[in-house]
Amino acid sequence: MVVEERMYTLQVGTAAQYFKNYEEFGMKVQLRHLPHMVGYYVTEVGELNKVIHLWAYDDLNQRDKCRAAMQADPDWAVYLAKNRPYMVAQEARVMKCAPFFVERLKKMLAAVR
Repeated sequence: MVVEERMYTLQVGTAAQYFKNYEEFGMKVQLRHLPHMVGYYVTEVGELNKVIHLWAYDDLNQRDKCRAAMQADPDWAVYLAKNRPYMVAQEARVMKCAPFFVERLKKMLAAVR
């Protein structure tokens, strides 16, 4: 399994509107196309105005297919038009699960279905 970490730096003071737009327009599209939301966070200490979310996939092929389907969804374009103006920067990284964590992550994901 792999977990993708996506990090967005927001303009100061825009987090509340960003989250409102995400909850109303973005989350339903992502949950329709991406298999497992592991977490969605905002920084409180350290580098501020960062939104971080984690997504689990079986492998990189699944990630590519899921993200392509999401990008092709017209509802995703609607969401992006609303929230991109608040974004200053974005980063992404894909991490491979440590061998001893794969089964634990699968159990965690199965518990939230």
